[in-house]
Amino acid sequence: MNRIVERIPVRRRLPLAVYAATQLIYLVWWAAFYPGGMSYDSISYVWHVTTGHWMSNHSVAYDGLVWLSIQITGDLAVLTLLQSVAMAAALAYVAVTLRMFGIKGKWLFSAAVACALLPSIGTFVIYVWKDVPFSIGAVIAFGAAGRLAVRRLRGKSQLRDKAFRNEIAMLFLGFLCMGIFRNNGLLVAVIAVPVLLLTLPKMRRWLLFATVVPVLISAVLNTVIYPGLGVKTPTKDQVYAMNYADIAVVYGQVPHTFTKADKELMAKVAPLDHWKGRAANCYNADWAMKKPMNRKAAAKYNDELLDLWFRVLDRTPDRMISARLCRSHIAWSPFPGPVDKMGHTLISPPAVPKNLYGWADWNDEVRDSPYRPIMKIRPLSYKLNHAAYFVWQASKTPQLQWLLFRGAIWCYAAYAIVLAFSRKHRTWAPVALLSIPLALQLTVVAANPAPLARYMFAPMFIGIMCLPLIGAKPRFTKRTQPTEPKPEPKRSSKPTSDPDPEPEPEPVA
Repeated sequence: MNRIVERIPVRRRLPLAVYAATQLIYLVWWAAFYPGGMSYDSISYVWHVTTGHWMSNHSVAYDGLVWLSIQITGDLAVLTLLQSVAMAAALAYVAVTLRMFGIKGKWLFSAAVACALLPSIGTFVIYVWKDVPFSIGAVIAFGAAGRLAVRRLRGKSQLRDKAFRNEIAMLFLGFLCMGIFRNNGLLVAVIAVPVLLLTLPKMRRWLLFATVVPVLISAVLNTVIYPGLGVKTPTKDQVYAMNYADIAVVYGQVPHTFTKADKELMAKVAPLDHWKGRAANCYNADWAMKKPMNRKAAAKYNDELLDLWFRVLDRTPDRMISARLCRSHIAWSPFPGPVDKMGHTLISPPAVPKNLYGWADWNDEVRDSPYRPIMKIRPLSYKLNHAAYFVWQASKTPQLQWLLFRGAIWCYAAYAIVLAFSRKHRTWAPVALLSIPLALQLTVVAANPAPLARYMFAPMFIGIMCLPLIGAKPRFTKRTQPTEPKPEPKRSSKPTSDPDPEPEPEPVA
């Protein structure tokens, strides 16, 4: 074994070790929950692609991957396996990035292994979920931003070599994945780009390319390409459900601020008792859209309801902002809300009920689908499945959810660690790392239907990988303006006390 390790170049040992270890752990999760964890959304993906009901209310790109997996192998296992391969590679990429900041490889290896071992985000990687490639894209973008920051710290901001082009390409890839695998994912690039431009000033044209172009591609796909291919666009009541929920929350709190015309409009789509009662739950927008809400009527009167939303915002901005912050508390609060209003952390277990999350009860195409056998957990080892599921359930302990299932605490940890590192070394360049978790957090604050844990899993990967930065000892030095060369000292014929001084260590590549 030692001989094999010695043959591997030193600079490749860390990424290979991280990849091998994390991939092995993911294979254990994959075997335990074969062909992969599933949720209500997973069933909808299979229904979309096996019945011709292609819809863009979810990621069409991910639906395409589901379709390819089923067409080529007749199952979903290859898709989830490839997700584990991609995440293991992304963690190896980030480990090499952070080693450039002067972190010992063993600590980065430990952090990456922790990401794979934790039941919350470890099992998440093998779910049939669009959020998995979205999170992989976030991890890649984080790693690329870190390498660009190191480039500035080493005084190479203006050097346009092959490594620089690769870093920009990886940043581009990360933002593109986030844009095409989640409908609001393009917001991440929009929010991140100002931070990147401020912290990496001599790379602005390239940064704009790596952020703006993925946004444009995502927008064109959703507005032009997908509809042109016959993909059904979401209905208005699906797109603006959170706006209706905002109105309900404010109406439930201050009904006296609504005019007679406002109430008449609201009554056309649902009884006022519904608007003021069940729908007024600020933690979960789904409550507003359940019966007796008439969703077809809501789509019909959507323009008027949006006008009402703007009027409510103008009259009571504090209530409207409060409603949004309440619903997005998964993004900023380490602790869950009340269970009776579904304010607790919503976690999808790696198990599939017999009725396929209700799909088989009301959808004949799903109930009688020839693909129904692949939409369930078929572990490669039932003993392994029992042990893995026990560990997963134990990790859901309410007192531990702030650490294991809520990404907000990991955002704050990343902010504190990176800002302390920047202050210590008197440079803003490392703050480029924070552009990704900050954008992820604010994207969820801007638009979020419910306290779903998966929306903040990407920051958990990033926050855990940032922990070793606490003990970083960078070898690079901040480049200063050139000065006049100092005169060489006169050579003495007398021997020095140190005839062969040790050369200064080179920066870690």
